[in-house]
Amino acid sequence: MNEFVETLLDLPWQTETEPNHTYDVVIIGGGGHGLATAYYLATRHGITNVCVLDASYIGSGNSGRNTTIIRSNYGIPEAIAFYQESLSMYEGLESETGCWVMHNTKGQLWMAHSTGTARTEQTRVLMNNACGAPSDYVSPAEIRKIVPQIDLTGGGRYPVQGASYLHGGATARHDRVVWAYAQGALRAGVHIFQNTAVNGLVKDGGRVTGVTTSKGSISAGVVLSAVGGHVSTVSKWADVRLPIRTHTLQAFVTNAYAHEFAPIVSSNDLVFYVSQTARGQMLLGAEYDRQASYDRGTSFAYLQSVSAKAVALFPFMAKLRILRSWAGICDISTDFSPIMGYTNTPGFLLSTGWGTWGFKAIPAAGSQLAKLIADDATPDLIKPFALSRFEREMAMADPSSAGTK
Repeated sequence: MNEFVETLLDLPWQTETEPNHTYDVVIIGGGGHGLATAYYLATRHGITNVCVLDASYIGSGNSGRNTTIIRSNYGIPEAIAFYQESLSMYEGLESETGCWVMHNTKGQLWMAHSTGTARTEQTRVLMNNACGAPSDYVSPAEIRKIVPQIDLTGGGRYPVQGASYLHGGATARHDRVVWAYAQGALRAGVHIFQNTAVNGLVKDGGRVTGVTTSKGSISAGVVLSAVGGHVSTVSKWADVRLPIRTHTLQAFVTNAYAHEFAPIVSSNDLVFYVSQTARGQMLLGAEYDRQASYDRGTSFAYLQSVSAKAVALFPFMAKLRILRSWAGICDISTDFSPIMGYTNTPGFLLSTGWGTWGFKAIPAAGSQLAKLIADDATPDLIKPFALSRFEREMAMADPSSAGTK
């Protein structure tokens, strides 16, 4: 049996082929964030009259186009606390859902190639430890022990001066995370409709009261947008202006290499990262495309640039071949932090601003937004990430922690 094919997946789809006319909560977007919110609404708060709508199939957006990294080594206390909560929830996700999501704690090295970046990473370690994300600053000799394949001279161009090392850095299989949340939500009574495009919002006065779809109109007590890079379109329907731009993010995998590459390795100076998948393939990514775009194509220039960086640090990769490349479209906020919760339009909530770091946030964001909807009050963990912070000039600036910028 091929272990990468989920032969025992059980998605107990609702018997209804069309959405009901009314739901307590309608979630636009059937990716990780939308499905996690639905799952936690049903399992933790008993709110099951929930509908998740996706224009394609579940996980067809950024959830299925990411690079599966889970980390919490951010640069501001509020972000560290939030992502550490998500990292911890990922560790227990398999036991909670009964689904194998191929979670693997690997540790993450964030390397420095200059004195300035070395100081940044040393500061990051101090901040991470103070906020509950166990980390160390490691020397080049210690880095070699963690990842023996590295050329510490960086091909003579990018000498490694040190790195921060997040002990809890991990990966999980992206589609299995989506399936786990979908299965749990469906079992609890949530409705999930694929191939159901939302093309507008229904408003009564100044309040959002539902959505219009390719299958008709649906009334809702609350509408949550969890649509990734298409958020500007949806928020415009609600008369909500966002500090968001959408950019393409590319990634690729090589053919298999011996299972000897243990950690996730990132470089803030070179702006690229690499890890090894369960299949043995090397998975690589880098910064998002400079030009704002909705294009999900990949380019030779990108593959060439990232490959050159990778080979400089890991010479063995020169013998590998690129097998497959893909791209997602990222909702990047002006301060490189997410936006969660209420908007200035009643009845319309947001889960956006995830940029290139949305996969790692799925459990915490879903659980916190479910709690917000259930209690009609913003939980303390996500209060700093409210849209209103921009009006209050309280931006949560953290560009050095983006990893891709």
